[in-house]
Order: sequence, then structure tokens, then C-alpha cells
Amino acid sequence: MPDPIRVLIADDHLIVREGLRLILETAEGMELVGEAADGAEAVRLASQVQPDVVLMDLRMPGMDGLTAIERLRVTHPHIAVVILTTYNEDDLMVRGLKAGARGYLLKDTNREMLFHAIRAAARGEMLLKPEIVAKVLAHTAAPPAPARPLELTEREHEILEAIARGERSKEIADHLYITERTVKAHLTSIYNKLGVDSRAAAVAEAIQRGWLVS
Repeated sequence: MPDPIRVLIADDHLIVREGLRLILETAEGMELVGEAADGAEAVRLASQVQPDVVLMDLRMPGMDGLTAIERLRVTHPHIAVVILTTYNEDDLMVRGLKAGARGYLLKDTNREMLFHAIRAAARGEMLLKPEIVAKVLAHTAAPPAPARPLELTEREHEILEAIARGERSKEIADHLYITERTVKAHLTSIYNKLGVDSRAAAVAEAIQRGWLVS
């Protein structure tokens, strides 16, 4: 049997932590290894228990979730962070993705989506549900910009739109009739041009620049 996915919860609301704990206790192949009530405790516990995935609230007293994500990216880049968010935290969500989070979950998500997100993050995948991206786009202020960025090639823009829809490299390769290696090469070029190092950060940067439209 493979080792269970080790999960750390960081949220200042006890009822949220208790709810997530009860759900995770029913999940096959997952183990809750810690709970934190603020960002500083999350960073400290992450060092102690070495989780595979951290479920991170953004609004917490003391050190907030955004700062904690930035700290973890430096000290423990192998730990995947999934943001716990509500619709009124769209700007913070984008900043969290740029800081290194793998994706995000709404706090009212169902358990199947929660399990899927944790497993995807543990595999190193990015979780960007199209309907949530659309919500972010609708609420994130961005300066006017051309519909298509001049800095990216047409193919790079197609791939950027595909990763914003949450597509994997194989899915992108299949519908663009190119190889996965070519997709990865385009992604590397996109990262270099945007000054980022992950799919989530690339999408977040594109949203802030007004390059993606719903």
C-alpha cells in the first residue's frame, strides 16, 4: 500500500478545522498530521510534521496565509499548498497563486472535490476549476490590456488559456496535436516571459495583466 498523503490544515476558525478533520478521517489514503490557527503556526508545524499538502486559509490573525505561503515556498518548496478561499477573497487568491500555491478550494466545496484537490496537489498538479477562474476574472481589477498579449506567441496564448481551464499537459497536447514535450517547452517559455515558475502563478499573472477573459 502506498504511504498516505499527509495533510496539514491552517485556518483560524475552529469549526472549519473540525469539519475538515471529520472529512479527512473518512478519506482513504490520507492522514491529518496537524492543525494550525495562524500562518506562523502553519510554517512551524510544516517543518515539524513535513506534510505533503497544506490546506491554507488566507485571512488569519498574526501571520496571514499569504505570508505563510511565501515562507513555505522558500523553506519547503516540495510541500504543496492549496488555498482555502471564499468568493470575496479573489484578489488575495490571485496573490496566493503567484506566491506559489498549487490551486484553491472554496470553503463550501464537497468532499469529493476536496479529495480530488488534495490528491492532485500531492501529485504536483495544479487545480484551477474553470468556474472559479471565471469568478476570479469577474472580481479582479486589472488595467486595460490587449485581448492577446504581444509578448506571447499565439500557441503560447492557447496553452495559457488551456492551463487556466485546468487541462493537463497530455490533454493540451491531444487537442493541439502536438507532443507533451512541446507543451512543456512552451510552458517553460511562458514562465520565463512572465517571470514565474508554476502554472498557477502563470495564470494568476495573466489574470492580473488582463490577458485572460471569461
